[in-house]
Amino acid sequence: MKRRQALKNIGLGAGIFVIGPSALSLLQSCKNEPEYDWEPAFLTASHGYALKKILNIILPTSDTPGATDLNIPQFIDSYMDKVADEERRDRFLRSANAFSRSFKKEFDKEQGEGSEEDFEQLIKKYLKATPAEKEAYAKRNTETQDAQNQDPEVEIDDDAGAFAYLTSIRGVGIWAWKNSEEIGENVMWYDPIPGEYIPCGSIDEFGGGKAMSL
Repeated sequence: MKRRQALKNIGLGAGIFVIGPSALSLLQSCKNEPEYDWEPAFLTASHGYALKKILNIILPTSDTPGATDLNIPQFIDSYMDKVADEERRDRFLRSANAFSRSFKKEFDKEQGEGSEEDFEQLIKKYLKATPAEKEAYAKRNTETQDAQNQDPEVEIDDDAGAFAYLTSIRGVGIWAWKNSEEIGENVMWYDPIPGEYIPCGSIDEFGGGKAMSL
């Protein structure tokens, strides 16, 4: 990418998604992969289908490119396949499986058969949960991780895992959207040669109120 690169941590499926130059390079390479013939490398076809649906709802195409336009599902799958360590991969897959179980419990069908309306309903259930519900999910996730340290076969709680999965996908999806070359250079305020110090200035002078692209 042409913009400056920085390390950053983002939660991803009860783990930490470490963002560094390798991840940024992977994000850039994914823009050339056609969305219509994508086959997940790490995720199952069902999980890949769900990931695309989730991201298309969180980051839909509008007057700016959406998740599908920028191949963000491919980026997340590729990161887990090529960059993430074994523990992070395992935790991500456990949370994806928890979401799949929650989907089936909610709609009595597999996630691979789900409609956009189904996914919208489940996203609303978890991402718009009350503060008390979110706190309970987080507590259950912590308890599950402690139990897994003693017994790796312990499954993550379905609701808590689905909440963690969606929260993480939203976080990394937004990060990837903002750091893609298309958004960074054509939607956000992009300065290819930053560094000038201006102590005072109006919003109109500096990017027209847009967030600056790093």
